[in-house]
Amino acid sequence: MAWPQCSFAIRSFDVYTPSLRTTILILFLVLTVPVFVGAFFYSYLTSSRIVRSDTIERIGLYQADVDDSIETLFREVVSKAESAAIAGMVQSGFYADLRAIDYLASVTRGTPGVLSAYIGLEADGGFLQARRMQADHRVQDRDLPDGTVFARRWIQPDEAGVPIETYVFENAARKDLGQSTMPTGYDPRQRLWYRVTRDGQDVTISDPDVFAALGLVGFTVAAPFYWGDRLGGIAAIDLTLDSLSAYLARQKISPGSLSFILDRRGNVLANSGQAQIEPDVSGALRLPHVTEWEEAVVGVAYSQRPRLGQDGEPFVVQHAGQEYLASLKPIAAAQGKAWQAFVIAPMADFNTEIVRNNREMLIIGLAATILQIFVIWVLAQRIARPLETLVRNVEQIRDLSPDPLPPLPRVRIREIKLLSRAVETLDTAIKSFASFVPVGLVRQLVQSDQKLEIGGSSRFLTVFFSDIEGFSELSENLPSRELLLRVSDYLSIVTGAVNQEAGTIDKFIGDGVMAFWGAPNLLEDHARRACLTALRVQLEVKKLGMALSERGMQPLQVRIGIHSDAVLVGNIGSQERMSYTVLGDGVNVASRLEAINKTYGTNICISHAVYKEAGETLCTRPIGDVTIKGRRGSVTVYELLGAFGMGAELEPDDKTLRLAELSRDAHQHRVTGDIEGAVRLYRAILAEFPQDSVALAVLEQLADG
Repeated sequence: MAWPQCSFAIRSFDVYTPSLRTTILILFLVLTVPVFVGAFFYSYLTSSRIVRSDTIERIGLYQADVDDSIETLFREVVSKAESAAIAGMVQSGFYADLRAIDYLASVTRGTPGVLSAYIGLEADGGFLQARRMQADHRVQDRDLPDGTVFARRWIQPDEAGVPIETYVFENAARKDLGQSTMPTGYDPRQRLWYRVTRDGQDVTISDPDVFAALGLVGFTVAAPFYWGDRLGGIAAIDLTLDSLSAYLARQKISPGSLSFILDRRGNVLANSGQAQIEPDVSGALRLPHVTEWEEAVVGVAYSQRPRLGQDGEPFVVQHAGQEYLASLKPIAAAQGKAWQAFVIAPMADFNTEIVRNNREMLIIGLAATILQIFVIWVLAQRIARPLETLVRNVEQIRDLSPDPLPPLPRVRIREIKLLSRAVETLDTAIKSFASFVPVGLVRQLVQSDQKLEIGGSSRFLTVFFSDIEGFSELSENLPSRELLLRVSDYLSIVTGAVNQEAGTIDKFIGDGVMAFWGAPNLLEDHARRACLTALRVQLEVKKLGMALSERGMQPLQVRIGIHSDAVLVGNIGSQERMSYTVLGDGVNVASRLEAINKTYGTNICISHAVYKEAGETLCTRPIGDVTIKGRRGSVTVYELLGAFGMGAELEPDDKTLRLAELSRDAHQHRVTGDIEGAVRLYRAILAEFPQDSVALAVLEQLADG
């Protein structure tokens, strides 16, 4: 029979079948949630399209604004450089006077981003400069006076023709803080900005380089001035890349946007993150390429520029699950430099308003849905709660729980009341049925959907027989009612012990009990469980006997036989009446072993088959080979004395272990044919254990034969 498989199928079906209240909720959600979700996403997608269009327009405007602002900055700086050159050209002696540094100071202070303004003279290499200072700068290998923010610098030859460099330091209030003077080898005519401008004879913008005096990175705008056909000198203005970065940082299109000014090769000149660009340890300048930027999206966007957008037209970039808009546009004001403005902005920066509106709409919709779910849940609960109670009652009936069924909640539905009465009737019928049929079989019948049919199969299991010693005499001496109580106590003890070890009660035969292990449920340790049951029965019967003796009544003595064998197990009988039982020679052997207890004065006899299955966990002693009526061969019989590791009550004491050891030695001599040795050893057992009935019976058998 395939009871376990059928039970599993039913349980699986129950697990994956939704409850009534769940079904009601699912139907509600299926009917309402799609409408809500559809409306929400329609609104979201519509808003997203509007935001995308607006963002593209804003980036275009931003690019134009960046271009215009940078062009204005360059135009202003170029204009200041040209004005300084014109001043030197109109008045040839203008820059021979140190007061001209005041004019250069006004240019430096009046133009944002300008680091310094200076003049280099062609005739003698004279040099005038006004420049901003930083606290960590050093001049002529000396620290700056505290509070220095500005400096005036000039280089003029002394009477011996040696160039002398002089610094005058000022604070923010333009107050002199001191000066520093020393000879210098600096000659402006040898500097790159001077040579490039002199050769070009026009306004020039240098490539980014390291300013020697300050160690900062920037570029120079320079304009020559002439006295007739002769070059008088060059006026120049320095701008740092940091100042361009600061400008980009002030002009960000959105909080998460990144803006760059790139050269023709894609090297970064300025960035809105104001990451400083510094010379390396050797003092050489290496501009980082935009694809090397820390934010990976920058390199991704730049690499996609040829196929997705050119000349300032915004293009979309997907990266790391986010969407960005980017734009790359040449800066027309950077004369001959092919510089470009590169902008990247995450779409999320522009979705803030729509995200907030959608979040509010989502919260309101979810709140309304949750309220509806709550109302539906309350209504479904009033309907489903009594049905769920009935389901639990049926589960309890199917599991053959001895507990009473929980009461049904108050309900006004007529059909549920009728169903409740039917479940109560079923509970009474199943419990009554389980009183006559093995509980394990009833449980599997209830949990399966198969019909009960006649049939069986061969299975190796353990059969248990027990009865009351001297029951005939006991029934003659005791009143019927007291006899019934005695037998009921005994049967309750056996039934409880069998159930504790997952056995199956086959039948009660008068004062006898037949049980087995290994069917209908498979048990790997069926022999051990049967032996533990026998020991527990004897222990409880002994306790019952002590209670009876205290009341002046005769105690009970129970004999048990256990045997393991292959037997036929299944439903036997007719279609009108059948019994779940075991048949075969093994049943007969177990019954005979129970009777053999009378011959040897023992309480529990087990066969060699049981000993083979569970001997290492049991304390046993061999009795001998016994011929069973109806069998050709003999059966080796053992007395069960205790069990190891199953609790103090079942653990054998030292005397029991000694008796088992002596019995094994005596039996071994008997088996090997050493009868004299066996007799000697059995007598030794009697000397130590005078009341040992097994030794007395074996000695009698040896004497007879």
